[in-house]
Amino acid sequence: MNISMDYIRGLVEGEGCFSFCSVPTINKKTRNRLKIPTFVIQMNIRDHALIEGVRDCLKLKDKVYTLKPYLLDGFNRGKTARLMVRDFGELRNIIIPLFYKKFVGYKGQQLIQWLENIGHDPDVHPNYKVLYILYKSGHFEK
Repeated sequence: MNISMDYIRGLVEGEGCFSFCSVPTINKKTRNRLKIPTFVIQMNIRDHALIEGVRDCLKLKDKVYTLKPYLLDGFNRGKTARLMVRDFGELRNIIIPLFYKKFVGYKGQQLIQWLENIGHDPDVHPNYKVLYILYKSGHFEK
């Protein structure tokens, strides 16, 4: 599947998320679980091949997960396909450079806020603080 970078940016603008996932390790200072910066794109299962195409186009090694629908609130939803990128190298070399200052709408503000949170949240894993340092030094401007 041949997908352009602009198409991927548009897809992420509507369906992507810059977030954190927690890991079992505890931060000794705050006694909270450590967080790892995470890029996620999740869509209905019918778009599983599209998400795999995005993964392959970006040369990501992550698996596309198939998730059962959440039904506890009474709404009838379908299965979803999810791509989660947590690897430091992939975030630094692929994800952030692809999207940094390339979004037109609110997603650009969310990306900047995510990078700021990486630097200021004491529960973010220390190894990932380098992403904030690179952002502040202008590394992703290139």
